[in-house]
Amino acid sequence: MRPAPGGLTSLAMFDWIVGIVVGFGLVGVLVLMFAENVFPPIPSELIMPLAGFAAAQGHLSFPGVVAAGTVGALAGATLWYGAGRCISPARLDRWVERYGRWLTIDLDELQRARRFFERYGGWAVFLGRLLPAVRTLISVPAGLAHMPAGAFLAWSAAGTALWTLFLASLGYVLEARYHLVEQWIDPISTAVLIAVAAFYLFRVVRYRARTAR
Repeated sequence: MRPAPGGLTSLAMFDWIVGIVVGFGLVGVLVLMFAENVFPPIPSELIMPLAGFAAAQGHLSFPGVVAAGTVGALAGATLWYGAGRCISPARLDRWVERYGRWLTIDLDELQRARRFFERYGGWAVFLGRLLPAVRTLISVPAGLAHMPAGAFLAWSAAGTALWTLFLASLGYVLEARYHLVEQWIDPISTAVLIAVAAFYLFRVVRYRARTAR
């Protein structure tokens, strides 16, 4: 069953994802989940339920689907973590001094953020991997904070495995109605994005007011 026309996910994207999963199996699931973590418009909320549906029909192994989705997503997250890790603390300090208004953070807050990540970074990564729209973003501050790679991979793998298991299980149980999963989760993703944008604007205004004083 295909999603209804006019939905947030186009029929073209749906057919493209179906073609990859059917044509390449678990490798296709892995590649799609990697791409989803690099290019967020590709929705895991459609990829994994569809793969779970394929497993329910006997075309794929369910444990294989979860493993392939987890490995692909973790590879994409590691790419963003590496990008953040390439930025040295000294360079980040200079960026904050120069562009603090638009980053909405000053050096004191940056130091507090570093201490927070040193203490709670693992839980932040784990929970972030479970939140739509935040899943990709959380890897960057982990890299910027120079969170140890082993800890990042462990916490990220735990959160990612839980997320892929959840979505694949829904697709497996719902079978032909797997497209409903994205319809349920999409509003949550939109609400998170709106909240993040609103919080950013609040921070910009607050930063200007604070520096004006």
